[in-house]
Amino acid sequence: MILYHGTYTDIQSIDLDKSIPYKDFGRGFYLTDLLDQAEKMAAKKAKLYKGTAIVLCYEFNEKLLSATSLKVKIFEKPDREWAEFIFKNRNRRLSFKHQFDIVVGPIANDGVAYLLDRYDEGSLTLDDLAKELKFSKLNNQYFFGSERAIKYLRRL
Repeated sequence: MILYHGTYTDIQSIDLDKSIPYKDFGRGFYLTDLLDQAEKMAAKKAKLYKGTAIVLCYEFNEKLLSATSLKVKIFEKPDREWAEFIFKNRNRRLSFKHQFDIVVGPIANDGVAYLLDRYDEGSLTLDDLAKELKFSKLNNQYFFGSERAIKYLRRL
């Protein structure tokens, strides 16, 4: 399968230490299987960081998602477990760090921080949070969070 990463600068090699923490699935390298999604992310980052919109393409053997050598978590849909996982990863007060090499699941919408704050303060239930976190068009994101996982990405 082909996966895309939208950015504002060319990345010669993936360095997980440069990844931003407190994202949906934790600190890692994120990709999508939708070129359009990556193009939008690249444009957003280029504008924010005053760079050039770049979409990087990688080949990944999706059969590895069921390989026993990698720890993989797949969220099929935005449900309570998915919402709680995102909450734990994005919450700066928690010392949450999962042990998955790869996580695949729906991408949350742009109002994530606001919704997570509402859940944290108790004005949203976990079910409400899951419902509200749905992206308008459900797209999967692919999180690569370990060197073991990164080595299976081949840049095209």
